[in-house]
Amino acid sequence: MNHGHAHAHGVADHRGRLAVAFAITAAILVAEVVGALVTGSLALLVDAAHMVVDAGGLGLALFAAHLSLRPPTSRRTWGYRRAEVLAALGQSAVLLVVGGYVLVEGVRRLWEPPEIAATELVVFGVVGLVGNLAAMLVLAPRRSANLNLRAAFLEVVNDALGSVAVIVAAVVIATTGWQRADTVAGLLIGALILPRAARLLWETTSVLLESTPPGLDLDAVRAHLLALDHVREVHDVHASLIATGLPVLSAHVVVENECFEDGHAGHILDQLQECVATHFATAVEHSTFQVEPASHPGHERPGHA
Repeated sequence: MNHGHAHAHGVADHRGRLAVAFAITAAILVAEVVGALVTGSLALLVDAAHMVVDAGGLGLALFAAHLSLRPPTSRRTWGYRRAEVLAALGQSAVLLVVGGYVLVEGVRRLWEPPEIAATELVVFGVVGLVGNLAAMLVLAPRRSANLNLRAAFLEVVNDALGSVAVIVAAVVIATTGWQRADTVAGLLIGALILPRAARLLWETTSVLLESTPPGLDLDAVRAHLLALDHVREVHDVHASLIATGLPVLSAHVVVENECFEDGHAGHILDQLQECVATHFATAVEHSTFQVEPASHPGHERPGHA
């Protein structure tokens, strides 16, 4: 017995916040490119390169947010809900590349540090920091809404940290004359980018591989379902995450033959759905159960778990 829900699965519209963050980031990018050319700073150049990625990432996030609002169709039954996952995957992959470049270029510059214009570097660092803080304030209230917004917020936070590193490097150069401070700041930015980007890449890849959603233990799910009256066996249990906040689960549940004779099977189906929707840290509101009589497993194809 298959059961399909008719949930609307509404998607919140975050395009306004992303658009504002994109505009701020684009403005900072222009300022930092000019600053890097004027000062010759690696930290500012790296941060500007990072801003190119972030501006592109925020543009991609904005596009993905637009796609995710499109309604489902007979061809795409979940609509474009996974656009947010693909956007976050792309952003995290590019961030890893940028972080790797920063580390390589930074090591090279440690041996041959260029002359840096410290005063101008402070000015452009402050401009970048103010802009990044403004973008953070725009995105922060909804940063946990989905992977797409998490990626966008992560990029802005990294930019803000990069701006702080630029300012500190400029102050060190102005007060001590130690030119390598700029390179050290660039390396610090790279070190901050890589682990966060790697974690986001892992999370988005897990969604695309249809791994079990975090907070949902399928062994515990199976045990809870087996504890229900009249349930004799549970097999073919599958769970995945379509998009942020949209876990799905399916299973075959074997019940006593009498449940189909006295009409009790429908009540058991209600209990199964309530169980997965209320008993676990990750509530599954969209579940599909095939309820089978005890005599049916003999008709199952080999290989069912």
